Amino acid sequence: MNKFTVKDGTEIYFKDLGEGQPIFFHHGWPLSSDDWDAQMMFFLEKGFRVISHDRRGHGRSTQTYKGNDMDTYAADVAELVEFLDLRDVIHVGHSTGGGEAIRYAAQYGKDRVSKVVLISAITPYMIADDNNPEGVPLAVFDDIRHNTRHNRQQFYQDLTVPFYGYNREDAVIKKGIQDNWWRQGMMGGIKAQYDCIKVFSETDFTEDLKSVEIPVLVLHGDDDQIVPYATTAVKAAELLKNSKLIIYPGFSHGMPTINADVINEDILSFING
Repeated sequence: MNKFTVKDGTEIYFKDLGEGQPIFFHHGWPLSSDDWDAQMMFFLEKGFRVISHDRRGHGRSTQTYKGNDMDTYAADVAELVEFLDLRDVIHVGHSTGGGEAIRYAAQYGKDRVSKVVLISAITPYMIADDNNPEGVPLAVFDDIRHNTRHNRQQFYQDLTVPFYGYNREDAVIKKGIQDNWWRQGMMGGIKAQYDCIKVFSETDFTEDLKSVEIPVLVLHGDDDQIVPYATTAVKAAELLKNSKLIIYPGFSHGMPTINADVINEDILSFING
């Protein structure tokens, strides 16, 4: 097992496979680096070096009770990238990981990042307020907090249904995918995952998006029931200086897993473009 200890003593688990130009994958809440299996295999076979980590408090990393905030997440990535001496990196982030990827690129990535891919990402920010009236109401996140704290075991099974669009009429439900999501979620620490709900719902990435000048690919499904595309992907693409936006008809929040064949090819085209 690869583990790296960051400056506050937290151990970060990571995978590092292959050679060639590095691609660094940032997972969503409350998952782990295992959620990138379809991408890790695809890009490894295409000749890339693929790296993914378990965010602090998640997966096999330390179950932290503090430091569960976006600035620390990005700082952890910066320490790991420097430790591995990664350069000319493509950073790919899904959901919460999209926020982490763009925060890292904005604050630390000037000489190390070549491109960023945001998939079903929480950027620029999720919560509804006066500046974001189409956002998600606070009550929704309060419900997620309540269920994570008091009903995590069952909630993490139930959440897979809208996550993968399994409540749609034509959905092909795969219990193994649901079980794997639950397995990843239950590996992580409840305190860290509880704290991360505030992080993914209330962190504002507007200035990060504005400051990034490298090419950014923004991918989102128009049937995403977790992170609505109109208030995230569309706005993020508008804020970025150099963006390409693809909205997929009918795709769910979990499209990197269930639509990996499409997503992977579009990322590869962007990298090679």
